[in-house]
Amino acid sequence: MGTIPKARYDGLADWYEERFVQDAPPHQPGLLDLLGPGTGPCLDIGCGTGRNFETIRATGRSVVGLDYSRDQLRVARTRTDGPLMVGDAAALPFADGSFDTAMVMWISTDVEDFGRVLHEATRVLRPGGLLVAYGVHPCFNGPHTLWNEDGSRLVHPSYTESGWHHAAPYWAADGIRRRIGMNHLPLAAYLNAFLATGLVLERFEEPGEGVPHKLAVRARRAG
Repeated sequence: MGTIPKARYDGLADWYEERFVQDAPPHQPGLLDLLGPGTGPCLDIGCGTGRNFETIRATGRSVVGLDYSRDQLRVARTRTDGPLMVGDAAALPFADGSFDTAMVMWISTDVEDFGRVLHEATRVLRPGGLLVAYGVHPCFNGPHTLWNEDGSRLVHPSYTESGWHHAAPYWAADGIRRRIGMNHLPLAAYLNAFLATGLVLERFEEPGEGVPHKLAVRARRAG
């Protein structure tokens, strides 16, 4: 059996935790409402250091976490006694119809093929199962976007350049994108990736205030 190549986030878990998680509110904006109450295990795809485990438990579900980075999972283990595993979001190690709920959190920019990730997430859902995808807003967050101090955004023509970007002049020198790059999908490509799964799309949200930083989707596997 071959070894899993080093994950992009390996070696960054402690820095990531300090920078983005440890002082953050317990629930990301709107996520509790998008999930709604439920039972049984919820697969957190791209769980990172476990930022959303408390939210999952607050809905009545239990945590199953998957991430490609062993380093991230090392920190996530401090937040749950439930199953955590190293795995590829584009090739999930679960049988068809294994879960009533799955979450795809903040990974559209970190994987090579987001459409394939959505297909896999759909596959492991039972008929009628719930999928919540939550993460970067394709229009206002990416290699094309300059963040101004007043909260406004300046969008450059590179918005149309889909695919992997390893550098952008507008990225913060101490930010995550300078460290690992970013895979950009324009909005139409992002939404079409959901349509291609056959999911029944229930709701779109732009959580937070001001110019949207996040885009969230609530959908179900067809019964």
